[in-house]
Amino acid sequence: MFNKIHHIAIICSNYTVSKDFYTRILGLEILSEVYRAERKSYKLDLAVNGVYQIELFSFENPPARPSGPEASGLRHLAFEVDDIEVVIARLNAAGVTTENIRVDEFTGKRFTFFADPDNLPLELYEI
Repeated sequence: MFNKIHHIAIICSNYTVSKDFYTRILGLEILSEVYRAERKSYKLDLAVNGVYQIELFSFENPPARPSGPEASGLRHLAFEVDDIEVVIARLNAAGVTTENIRVDEFTGKRFTFFADPDNLPLELYEI
């Protein structure tokens, strides 16, 4: 029935700050950016490793949502990485705070969390 996840949509409280975070700091590729005047909203399509996966939106006065990995609803967005320590060093150098590396008790894989400008929990998962 389903082929794959097509994309993840994120509504930003400050579009300019989030655009900078996801493109400059995380290094995601901009595929397209449009302004929808009737909605007073930007839509930014981003690629992860060349594959379209994330949409950033701006809306006027979006309501706040609870955040944190244990809040109800979508738990977090995880990025697969080859070397977690290299990515952590890059994030930390850009001023992004990361949690301590943990080990998944079932897979033995290493992972950690950090947050985007809206405190959306993001995960690094080493393969």
